Amino acid sequence: MSKPLVAIVGRPNVGKSTFFNRLVGKRLAIVEDTPGVTRDRIYGESSWRGVDFAIIDTGGIEPSSQDVILSQMREQAEIAMDMADVIVFVVDGKEGLTHADREVANLLRRTGKKVILIVNKMDSMKGMQENLYDFYELGIGAPMPISAANMLNLGDVLDEILDGFNMDEVVADEELCSIALIGKPNVGKSSLVNALLNEKRVIVSDIAGTTRDSIDTPFTWNGERYNLIDTAGIRRQSKINENLEKYSVIRAVAAIERSDVCLLLIDGQEGLTEQDKKIAGLAHEAGKGLVIVVNKWDLVEKETGTMKKYENSIKAAMQFASYAPIIFISALTGQRLEKVMETAKLVSENRAMRVSTGRLNALIADATMMKMPPSDKGKRLKIYYVSQVGIKPPLFSFQINQRKLVHFSYNRYLENQIRSSFGFEGTSIKFVFREKNEKEIL
Repeated sequence: MSKPLVAIVGRPNVGKSTFFNRLVGKRLAIVEDTPGVTRDRIYGESSWRGVDFAIIDTGGIEPSSQDVILSQMREQAEIAMDMADVIVFVVDGKEGLTHADREVANLLRRTGKKVILIVNKMDSMKGMQENLYDFYELGIGAPMPISAANMLNLGDVLDEILDGFNMDEVVADEELCSIALIGKPNVGKSSLVNALLNEKRVIVSDIAGTTRDSIDTPFTWNGERYNLIDTAGIRRQSKINENLEKYSVIRAVAAIERSDVCLLLIDGQEGLTEQDKKIAGLAHEAGKGLVIVVNKWDLVEKETGTMKKYENSIKAAMQFASYAPIIFISALTGQRLEKVMETAKLVSENRAMRVSTGRLNALIADATMMKMPPSDKGKRLKIYYVSQVGIKPPLFSFQINQRKLVHFSYNRYLENQIRSSFGFEGTSIKFVFREKNEKEIL
């Protein structure tokens, strides 16, 4: 069973994201004075008095808005409330009670969940008591004054949150394989998340840049648990003007760093671009598993051999990541969706694969006989011993005579030999060369 879940809700710009960031101890949610900044549900984790729990920061609820994005934000918040064990309702103590607060309170009463009403921005109780008492009118319990920015009274709120959990059901989550969806804006990342989860999990819109945060979703596939990370689209640097866009790029890069496998989505109609290659390079350099997912394949005009030609062109343009499998899908129609998770699982397993030292040394001995190591000024590279010293990504240590004799082309040859014998599809593999008297480098 998963950790208990807390949903943070309220109208826009009341300080929900600041409160969320204080609880998780990280700046996971974007904090900006622009209403509507947190558009999707953002997941984080916290712990209080030895109890671990998950937190969802939702987009601000505008109950009566007809705006397409705001209405979807409201729907997302309602889904979060339905999932939650405890709901924290945040209101603005400086602004006082509003009509929108009353409408949100009406939504909350219908959930039947425990609701904790917190009055934020109460940096000084002097002169603000009247505003605090006004919130009793909402009829959902005694309002708790806090200042998320100054961390005032947060402990009292956390005590109330824990009181709302069924402690008999509180257990620790096992470690999950994290899969990050990366790519340019508007290539279908959110649509793929929704298709894999079979629910409207993130906002899907034709407006590029709708997903500004990285969104975590734990889920189960074929009896195994995973964490799916939907990232904001990564734009070219020249196109990043707003502060929010800069935050989103940082968040996407951070999502790559904490993932196990990256699914790079490419627009099948547009084809591979320079920006796609740069994004793939981020995953490659970070040593993550990489799967290239060509989306919108249903919209591509095809003839005999179209898929193979497309695949060959990608491999030719991305030789640095030639190990990455390529899948052609349609998130809209569901074409080959099963293949996405099958491949991600395989790549995750390959990142953790170990090769026995005996088999490895036998392979390298054969490889050096088939193709002599390079030489320079009469001295030839000698490989005395090889061992795998790490996983995620696989790391191989070569004991040699002189490091300067190692040539890039021979390095690539050895990698190809290891891949042809042991696989490692979808993951980069790293080599470290050390001379005979050097200590092992891990």
